[in-house]
Amino acid sequence: MTDSLLPKEIVDLARRVVEENAAAGRTVVLAESCTGGLVAAALTEIAGSSAVLDRSFVTYSNAAKQSELGVASDIIEAFGAVSVACVYAMARGALDRSDADIAVAVSGIAGPGGGTDGKPVGTVVFARLEKGQEQPEAEERFFEDTGRSGVRSQATLCALELLLP
Repeated sequence: MTDSLLPKEIVDLARRVVEENAAAGRTVVLAESCTGGLVAAALTEIAGSSAVLDRSFVTYSNAAKQSELGVASDIIEAFGAVSVACVYAMARGALDRSDADIAVAVSGIAGPGGGTDGKPVGTVVFARLEKGQEQPEAEERFFEDTGRSGVRSQATLCALELLLP
């Protein structure tokens, strides 16, 4: 039984992330947009998470992505905030501004508005970058439009999976 406001599936995965990264002696940093801090919230539900979570940047606006993470305005103008180029820059910026070993960045369209034909609601892009790694790993996913909360929950699960060693 848990007293968490988050779904059990998210808390269970967050527990794995904390336990496995703590065992490996690794710390993590997050750069969140559409998840709005849910990934950090999931990790901090777990006792001992302070040994793993260095910090989290919730950069919901484009201006915050630029000022807090150093994402170049021309990246956002050319590719949009929901793009591989943007999450690459978010992950790099988070890692450069922290003492962490691994960064995960997430940006997407949770809805109900904001989608386009090319980037419909449910489009979420992730990047993962480890210290010393030249190029982040990135992927774009499409989550069924299960409502704003559903898209954000699915994105949170995916981001947590990317934090597993």
